[in-house]
Amino acid sequence: MVKVRAALLNRREVLQGAMAAALPFGAVSCGGKKSNVLQVGGLPVTCNLTLPVACVARAASNALAKTDTANFAYEYSKYSGWPEIKESLMAGSIQAGYMLAPLVMDLADKKIPTKIVSLGHRSGAVIMVRSDSPYQTFKDLAGKRIAIPSRFAVDFLFLRKMLARENMTPADIQIIEMAPPDMPAALYAKAVDAYCTGEPFGAAAQRAGYARVLRMTRDEWRNYICCVLTVREELIQKNPALVQDLVNHVLGAGVWLDARPENRAKAVAIAAGRNFFNQDPNIIQFVMDNPVDRVTYGDLRMIRAEFEELMELSLQAGTIKHFIPYERYVDESFAKNAQAASIPL
Repeated sequence: MVKVRAALLNRREVLQGAMAAALPFGAVSCGGKKSNVLQVGGLPVTCNLTLPVACVARAASNALAKTDTANFAYEYSKYSGWPEIKESLMAGSIQAGYMLAPLVMDLADKKIPTKIVSLGHRSGAVIMVRSDSPYQTFKDLAGKRIAIPSRFAVDFLFLRKMLARENMTPADIQIIEMAPPDMPAALYAKAVDAYCTGEPFGAAAQRAGYARVLRMTRDEWRNYICCVLTVREELIQKNPALVQDLVNHVLGAGVWLDARPENRAKAVAIAAGRNFFNQDPNIIQFVMDNPVDRVTYGDLRMIRAEFEELMELSLQAGTIKHFIPYERYVDESFAKNAQAASIPL
């Protein structure tokens, strides 16, 4: 497990940055001196981009506040994979994190006290093939090797949907589970013929020139959701105000991200830093621009029918063994009471 604890926010830097309308993002973090500091786990993927933005926005608001009373603060904890975040949530070593929606369903069914309280994004998954390949349809990929992050990943459900449209099943291809950061190199080396994953790992190969998009969710599955903000129920019971504030900032970050291209550029500068994704900003910016709705963040409504569609698809895939009631894994109250926070960046 890779874990990064952000350094404390420098008040003067934030104030100067706000006045200049350009925060020194590399120096800014989610930390704070208050007792209401919450570690939130996430992966370095653009589906999690609302988290660094929410984190820095809350820290900026604290720095600009006229008093030091009861400000909340968030510390971003970077993980290398979903299983690591899952284990940390199960053990209670973190109280909140971005998770794959089907994984949370499974945790709740196993009586691990966790609840989804907000979406984190929409769209953002791609199926990539080599630029020099002849593949145009999934029929062309019959018998070929296709990498997926996990059978619990919604990317896998996306792949299944695309196969079904051409009267195919996963039995018609060779499925390989692989960490998303390894997928571009595997495609380049022809170790796989295609891969299905979230960004920026499709954009990395596309921008390098050796891969092209076969399908993306923004064209094929407009209400696609994958990463969701998940918290332990004990946090909901002990500090609901903190959970509400976090949801408000995630929703505020989503609205802010989709409002202006300039905001997305600022978000790229935030996320690319060492305290967050620690990635090439040019690749993250490529995701933001090609096309601009490759990943979207402004519509983070919790819609029961969309979760139940994921449930049905997961049942068909065999990753979930029986129907799990919506109320067992979702707490809608925070989303219903949410007021999108101002993002002073």
